[in-house]
Amino acid sequence: MSGSPDLPVIEIRGLGLAYERDGRTTPVLSGLDLAIRRGEFVAIVGESGVGKSTLLRVLIGLARPSAGSVTLNPGTRAPAQTRLPPMALVFQDSRLLPWRRVLSNVTFGLEWSGVSRAERPRRAIAMLDLVGLGELARRWPHQLSGGQRQRVSLARALAVEPDVLLMDEPFSALDSFTRESLQDELLRIRAATSRTILFVTHDIDEAVYLADRVVVLTGRPAGIGAEISLDAPQPRRRRDPALAEAARQLRLELSQRSAEL
Repeated sequence: MSGSPDLPVIEIRGLGLAYERDGRTTPVLSGLDLAIRRGEFVAIVGESGVGKSTLLRVLIGLARPSAGSVTLNPGTRAPAQTRLPPMALVFQDSRLLPWRRVLSNVTFGLEWSGVSRAERPRRAIAMLDLVGLGELARRWPHQLSGGQRQRVSLARALAVEPDVLLMDEPFSALDSFTRESLQDELLRIRAATSRTILFVTHDIDEAVYLADRVVVLTGRPAGIGAEISLDAPQPRRRRDPALAEAARQLRLELSQRSAEL
């Protein structure tokens, strides 16, 4: 990765998106401004259906915005529809291909990224080792636990060496023990790779434990309602009073914003 850590890897200005269906227009995002600095971990929280996942879909190119602009990593200004710096998206479910073994699932994204055939398995094994699953490379997805499948999904995303890792509630379907384990695993991987992460979650406690900054998405259509920076150094203690206070402030902010709708 290159570029100054003080400059944004993504800068969103006035981003808007509206769905057209049966002659009706439904605005989802409007006037959304957000800058993500290189190496930063930003969590997006908000009520269900507010547009958190939609924002990630716009950034990865799965949804077309109706307004706004994006400043790309090199500093070139372009319309929001323009391809962004390399990104990878980790979904809520692992979305592994059941007919491919673990190693082949991780190499799948590399088949479309110009990486040579000889290089793909080497990089895939390195990423499986990073997430602690190198010894399971020959297994099938159905032989893995839910947490292991999500680790494979993370390895697959990291294998393409994205500038930005987008994560859409990746741990929400897991039990609390596995969830906390994978939260700590993500922080370890982030420390090892210095990856920029944009993380969508409905869990405020998860957001304040993981992120450098938490952004509250509110409104209909949605925009940035509030932001809070977390100064507690990593690794953090889950019951740190400072994190508890940050979570309290975020819950109060969400409650107030909901009451205004």
